Amino acid sequence: MIILKVAVAAPVYAIFDYLPPAEYDPERLIPGVRLRVPFGRGERCGVLLQVSDESQLQTNRLKRVREVLDDNALFGAEDIALLCWAADYYRYPLGEVCAAALPARLRQGSAAQKQGVPGWRLTELGSAQDPALLMRAPRQVALLQLLLRHPEGLSRQDIDLHCGSSAQLLRKLEQRGWLEQIDIQAVPGMRNPPAVEAGPTLNQDQQSAVDRITHGLSRFGAYLLDGVTGSGKTEVYLELLKQVVALGGQALVLVPEIGLTPQLSQRLRRRLQVSVAVLHSGLAEGERELVWQRARLGQARVVIGTRSTVFVPLPDLGLILVDEEHDLSFKQQDGFRYSARDVAVVRAQRSNCPVVLGSATPSLESLKNALDGRYKHLRLLERAGGATQPAIDLLDIRSTQLEAGVSGMLKRLIEAELGAGNQVLLFLNRRGYAPILTCHDCGWLAQCQRCDARMTIHLSDGQLSCHHCGAQYPVQKCCPECGGTALRALGQGTERLEEMLRGHYPNVGLARIDRDATR
Repeated sequence: MIILKVAVAAPVYAIFDYLPPAEYDPERLIPGVRLRVPFGRGERCGVLLQVSDESQLQTNRLKRVREVLDDNALFGAEDIALLCWAADYYRYPLGEVCAAALPARLRQGSAAQKQGVPGWRLTELGSAQDPALLMRAPRQVALLQLLLRHPEGLSRQDIDLHCGSSAQLLRKLEQRGWLEQIDIQAVPGMRNPPAVEAGPTLNQDQQSAVDRITHGLSRFGAYLLDGVTGSGKTEVYLELLKQVVALGGQALVLVPEIGLTPQLSQRLRRRLQVSVAVLHSGLAEGERELVWQRARLGQARVVIGTRSTVFVPLPDLGLILVDEEHDLSFKQQDGFRYSARDVAVVRAQRSNCPVVLGSATPSLESLKNALDGRYKHLRLLERAGGATQPAIDLLDIRSTQLEAGVSGMLKRLIEAELGAGNQVLLFLNRRGYAPILTCHDCGWLAQCQRCDARMTIHLSDGQLSCHHCGAQYPVQKCCPECGGTALRALGQGTERLEEMLRGHYPNVGLARIDRDATR
């Protein structure tokens, strides 16, 4: 009697036994395929873990699988073992761990995507445009020239890789009748550039790190690449990726934020001339699934992504890189909670390949592992290319009167740079106008009615905003406790700093860049 051990996507800490469908192809019943199974009063999607001949239940109590959803396994034996480890280590239901490792459509039980992804190509009208007549619109010129080189069309991601964020630009040219949307079969981010960019010569520290890691490419090893800012860690990554791809392997590159993927993928594609796929939650579901499938089939040689990418099946995995390994973004904070950095180390160990954790400020956990000999500690002590550390002056603002957080000494430094024709960057890690609104008469503080966090004043839209839960309320003109009008804004945010700077330097071009100003 054939018994199917299934991890069902349900909040239950158990593996369920099922009988095969009444009619089935034995060759399709392999671990790693998805199954549609009866569960309770409905149906759920599950992943087949094992084909057995034993069950703790009587066979007459077992239900039959309704449908085998895949012709081929989506997860290999190593992938299933990793998911089982993660479920056990992080104490989470295995079925939901398996579901979290799948693209959204696949975890819902939909058939694997066979069609292409949304893309864009030039219409006849667009192809007839002369880019030379659009020199006042350089981004339009760049997009037209790019699509002229690819008359079959490009995905949105490929366009973004070459032209930056393009949503508004694409809509504008579509309205003019120059572009049309199409479905394309090419994997986003996997077109190879026509030429390979030569890299700089590595310095002694970089070359030493590359040599030590490549010496152990055929076996597991954990390396902490500890390099000061500007020391050239990315060049070490590129050289390692080049060697892994040359040996026929795949590489997984994890980055903490979506915003870091375009820059890194562009450098990789220019340098390595291999298929580079980018995978993160910012992609459309169709693109995400197609990239996931190509990675699973080994067609994407380098896969770059954020934390969930650590579970993507890669049959020829030969190297894992974790950039900015200290970043807290690698930790999933809700649902299936896990650390992608730690999972990457375990995955490398199970795949018998090296894992490199890079950082200018390594986490205490990684430093401890290096001190204990679990990780090999590789240091890059000098800036690449002979660059020097910037001069840092610490301004003592004790007993100093501040205006929007700016001292008189800092104002003089700003004025000196502006007078010399230079630009000035001021960083403030707080958006809005002020973080506190209080009543000077009774001491009332504006607090969120939902979560009790302090409300931040946003004068640009006249709102009090909770940066914790997102609640918004109009800015009060009178104290709700005592009715007084002595309300004071304490502290400073980017809006208040901008207001002060515009008052002092009205003839200087000024731009505020934060989430509120750029959304």
